[in-house]
Amino acid sequence: MDYKVVIFGVKDTTGEIVSFVQENICAVDLVVTIHPDVLSGNEVSGYQGLGYLTERFGIPVFETRSYGLKDDDTVRFFEENTFEIGISMGWQRLIPQGVLDRFRYGIFGFHGSCGYLPFGRGRSPLNWSVINGDTRFVLNLFQYDADPDSPNVFANEMFSINAHDTIRTLQYKNILVSKRLIRRLLKAYGDGNIVIRRESKDFGGWYNKRTAADGKIDFHGRTRDIYNLVRGVSRPFPGAFCFCGEERVTVWSAHPFDEMLDFSGYAPGEVVDMIDGKLIVRTVDGSLLIEEYECGRKLCAGDRLE
Repeated sequence: MDYKVVIFGVKDTTGEIVSFVQENICAVDLVVTIHPDVLSGNEVSGYQGLGYLTERFGIPVFETRSYGLKDDDTVRFFEENTFEIGISMGWQRLIPQGVLDRFRYGIFGFHGSCGYLPFGRGRSPLNWSVINGDTRFVLNLFQYDADPDSPNVFANEMFSINAHDTIRTLQYKNILVSKRLIRRLLKAYGDGNIVIRRESKDFGGWYNKRTAADGKIDFHGRTRDIYNLVRGVSRPFPGAFCFCGEERVTVWSAHPFDEMLDFSGYAPGEVVDMIDGKLIVRTVDGSLLIEEYECGRKLCAGDRLE
């Protein structure tokens, strides 16, 4: 069978993009996602089953049994069918060359950082951008090859990261810009005129893979660094965390509170007070207001977060 427009993904954002393309641009002929059984061996933040797209739009959904697209059934599926153009949205693995070669116009995906590719290659770029305190994000729509995040850029667009953004609000901005770039790509595809810019004068840089353990809060750090970590790994990611004794505390929302009030009588990480259920916590250079947290018990003034 010949599939013209194919979308790869495993997240709620994937479903958002499929719906956008189907309703506003052209028919989506196939969605490639992972079978729920694959979740047991992979960390997939924001996972959403996409079978509902068949019921809603009549789009066939192929559920692979391997996130790397290398199990026998998946290899056979791509060998036995033909494809024109692919778009990856929320697919956080390399796509093997054998699959890339089956697409007449290639497979395109998104990657970005505060700079231009090949700067900022690697994993979790949106999370890292918030954690690092970056103030802009350059989103590239690029053509995949065997290497990760190669500078084969079709187009890019920039958006701001403001002091109030969380990882979720950045995902909203990312989706908005992704829609604009996808519209441009599919118009070029329809016109038979996809132009790729393969040369870059920028230098390379790399974001390392992040795991849930990387969300641990260090109260020896600056308030701004703790704040950036909390907002950079909040929902739909596992969240920032610390411990109060043996109890794990997951911090979903926090903001810098005050840097002038004299809290020198408290240790960094100590809860100064609790007002309206919110915790005021001493930091090295000020204080932090923890607005939402999860813990096995209610925290109170005098507790020490470590």
